[in-house]
Formats: sequence, C-alpha cells, structure tokens
Amino acid sequence: MNLQAPSTISTPLYRLFPSPNFNYSLKFCRRTTSSELHSPVAGDSSPSVRTHRVTVHDRQRGLVHQFFVPEDQYILHTAESQNISLPFACRHGCCTSCAVRIKSGQIRQPEALGISAELKSKGYALLCVGFPSSDIEVETQDEDEVYWLQFGRYFARGPVERDDYALELAMGDE
Repeated sequence: MNLQAPSTISTPLYRLFPSPNFNYSLKFCRRTTSSELHSPVAGDSSPSVRTHRVTVHDRQRGLVHQFFVPEDQYILHTAESQNISLPFACRHGCCTSCAVRIKSGQIRQPEALGISAELKSKGYALLCVGFPSSDIEVETQDEDEVYWLQFGRYFARGPVERDDYALELAMGDE
C-alpha cells in the first residue's frame, strides 16, 4: 500500500465526501506524509516522550474507549493502531467528522483548520490532528452540529440545501 500523498490535491472534497452541508477547499490543508502516519504500538515511542490516558465517549455508537497515546502522536492514528474505530473523514484537520468536546484535559491541535478558534476556546478538538497534552476525556460530537455551531450564523435561513445543478456545473469545469 502506497502511503505517499501527492503534493497537491486535485479532487474537490464534495466528490470525496458528498454532503449537502459541506463545501471545503482542501488547498489550505496540509497533507500528512507517510512518516507522520506511523502509529506507535506499546513500547514503540521514544522513552523520553510522555504518554497520556485518552478516554473517548463515542456518543454515536454508545461505547467508551480508553487507550494510551504518546504526546507526539495523533490521537486518531494511535487509536486505529490499537484497533479502536473512531469517526473520521479527511484525516487532515479540515472537516468536523472527528470533532470531540473535551470534558477534561488538554489537546494540542496546531493543524486543526476544520474548527474555528472560537470553538477551540469552547473545548472542541479534532482527533485526527490532536496530540494529548495531558490525560484527557472527550466526547464525540455530531458532525452536522459542529458545522452548524461554526457556520450557522452565516446561514440565517437554516442549513444549506444541496444544489445539484451547481455541483454539475462545478464538476464540468474539471
């Protein structure tokens, strides 16, 4: 399996993840390199790197996951390396599929472009580009809820409806 990512993204996100509420531009999202996709297994991280307990309350599935993550590894990647399935889509911090609400602890997320500074200050984080800074407890969120919290004020008449004609025009340009 080739994990090398292209240097530019030419496929629009609406083709990858068709949803009436999303229209992201991926040109501002940093691609993850294959070396960054490395997820540690027990004992795989440097002995000088601190490890933190992560507890994820998965609201959609009614499950609670608890696992350990080195503070230099993405939470989502480490969970997957331990066969823990959590919600995700883009894996690059550009959408809200892996959004969580922090109940306790701290997450460092310098690459989280999918949520605003305002939502970050209210305790929201993205697991795909989040590093634990302490033991944390988080709760998964509904993707559409987070999107509405972030962009709802811009759509005063309610959620954006899918415009298939506009999509056809946009796809015809490529």
